[in-house]
Amino acid sequence: MTGPRQSDAPRNDGIEVTEVTSVDPDVIDALCRLIPQLSSSAPAPTMADIGEIATSPATVLLVARDDAGTIVGSLTLVLFRAPTGPRAWIEDVVVDTSIRGQGIGAALVHEALDRAGAAGALTVDLTSRPSREAANRLYVRLGFEQRATNVYRWNHPLAER
Repeated sequence: MTGPRQSDAPRNDGIEVTEVTSVDPDVIDALCRLIPQLSSSAPAPTMADIGEIATSPATVLLVARDDAGTIVGSLTLVLFRAPTGPRAWIEDVVVDTSIRGQGIGAALVHEALDRAGAAGALTVDLTSRPSREAANRLYVRLGFEQRATNVYRWNHPLAER
């Protein structure tokens, strides 16, 4: 999709990446544990939030489970059509801090790239804060290229800053 698949990190062969299509307490508990590891300012997701993501035709919620079935990472793939063609965007990639560096993030991204390609997307975009050094190295290893572009954000006046 975006480049050759290289050996990204020591591979954890006990990891299975699956799509969440219905929400259960294990998924909610896992995301409530993982999201604060990604963003200290994001509120904990509710069952309604995750249900909307899991059932929307525009989003794919992927989770990585270890060999015990515990969710240890997640990623959201956004698929949409623009006048210039199908597009894909990766959001909220997070792996539990206790087991980072074992290829789980790479497994999640690979699955997202496969699904984006199957949906017809010729490119996949994502953003990552510069402070997330390991994540940025991962994305480069996976074939992502940093773009010379401006990213703009509009904040609703009622949004917490």
